[in-house]
Amino acid sequence: MSSLYIARLKPDERQSLIANLHAVQHGNCFICEQPIDLMIHKDTLDIDHVVPLTGGGKDDPVNFALTHASCNRTKQASNLEVARVLHRFRLLKEKLATENRSPNLGDLLHQAGVVNHMLGFNLTGNELTYSLGELGDNTLRSVPVYEDELSGFRFFFAKLPIQYLAHDEHINPRSIGPNISKLVEEFYQKRPQLHVPLAWMKSENGKSAIHIFDGQHKAAAQIMLGARALPVRIFIDPDPDTLITTNTNAGTTLKQVAFDKSVQRHLGSSLYQDRIQRFLKETDRSEDDLNFSERDLVNHFKGQSREIKRYILDAVRNGVTSDASNKLRDYIDFGGRGKESPLSYSTVEKTFYSFFVYQEVLETPINFRAEEGENPRIVECNQILRLMNLIAEIIYVDKFDQEVGTDKIESKLQKGGTFKLDHLRAFRMSKEEIVYNWLQLVGQVARTYFITLGKPDPKDRLFQIPFPDQVWENIRKFLENLTIMPLWVNTDLSATIFGGKQNNGFWKTVFETGRTPQGMIVLAQPINLIDMIK
Repeated sequence: MSSLYIARLKPDERQSLIANLHAVQHGNCFICEQPIDLMIHKDTLDIDHVVPLTGGGKDDPVNFALTHASCNRTKQASNLEVARVLHRFRLLKEKLATENRSPNLGDLLHQAGVVNHMLGFNLTGNELTYSLGELGDNTLRSVPVYEDELSGFRFFFAKLPIQYLAHDEHINPRSIGPNISKLVEEFYQKRPQLHVPLAWMKSENGKSAIHIFDGQHKAAAQIMLGARALPVRIFIDPDPDTLITTNTNAGTTLKQVAFDKSVQRHLGSSLYQDRIQRFLKETDRSEDDLNFSERDLVNHFKGQSREIKRYILDAVRNGVTSDASNKLRDYIDFGGRGKESPLSYSTVEKTFYSFFVYQEVLETPINFRAEEGENPRIVECNQILRLMNLIAEIIYVDKFDQEVGTDKIESKLQKGGTFKLDHLRAFRMSKEEIVYNWLQLVGQVARTYFITLGKPDPKDRLFQIPFPDQVWENIRKFLENLTIMPLWVNTDLSATIFGGKQNNGFWKTVFETGRTPQGMIVLAQPINLIDMIK
């Protein structure tokens, strides 16, 4: 809402107000906290209410702040104090993007200058006594210890300085999502949330870190607003496998939290590693003895055979997805609702991982020919990763513009809008039903090579067989020829075949016949794999 106070100021009075705000803010923008030069930026400055008038703020200099105009007009909240907090978070996201990851609670604790201290305590019967000596507070505090009637876990409640809190990335690998802005707003408006963060600790040796494994978004929002202590429910010596399973179920079968698929896969990968450790211990093997198969694991945990199989496959998928060298990651929307990235993780799972990850457990030892680089699962992961990187280079890198994104592109084309052809091509080729069909053809290109040489059809184990250089060259040529097909950049098709979502069968017919199921000509001729690899 515009300011009547500012509107009534004479030019010299406005300049005086700007100078005063500039001095009060130590020469920095209120939102981005970067310097303001009153000469260089004189035509690109805004004066705005810190607390908006609609939120009860006063139209008075005590409620004014000086900002760069660009910062004020792109702010993520109407309240400037909240906008400043969210801007800091955005900078953290940009910094961590170079590491191919997003911020988690641990990153925000680090940003707040936290050095994680171990909590010293004495546990006797149903009481735990602790102090905060590392912070110079030697007061002894005693709290009751309870026992959960159903799980049998012991726990207590405490309000602890954030210097004693740590993020458990193993149990909860979730990053801080975009909805953190809503929680920041809620806490800023002094609206407390109903559940406290959950943590765990070890009782041995009378000293333990406090590991937060649930409620990290609520904890993060409070820390971002400057909270230096948080109330926490802390479990004592819980079974980590139970906590991982509980956290997984909360985001999947119980739907308490909207875990994206990639996070579910990471949790499954963690459970796989835990089952391996249990198997080694229960079969009296050394920690480095991996001379057993995936089938041996399934047979050992007979009552969990379906879960073990899922954990094994999750480990493969997570290994590819989380690899730092994966160039396709930058073009995948892991949350499922974004408008910036062309591919959803769901699409990647239904195509790359469905087609190219062998879906059955292996009979060969886990360490089979690992040193020679011929272990089936390792070969599988490496080749899927190489394929993703090849696709990223040919279709997306320096071609798809994430600032333009994917929102209503076909609709804008129909209204006369224009897009760079590389961007339009990448967008259209990323539709799930289209990826489903052309990626199957990639598999056929590789499979055809082996069959032509008289070798058995690899079938579902295709990516577990090392590809010769010629296979990769054939795949590259196929992809390059696929991308230059005119339909991807034909804007006239925005109102027909690209105007709505088609099914997989629609595009299968187009690729096989050159026509839609209704007879409309789309391709000059059907796709011929031999011609496409020339």
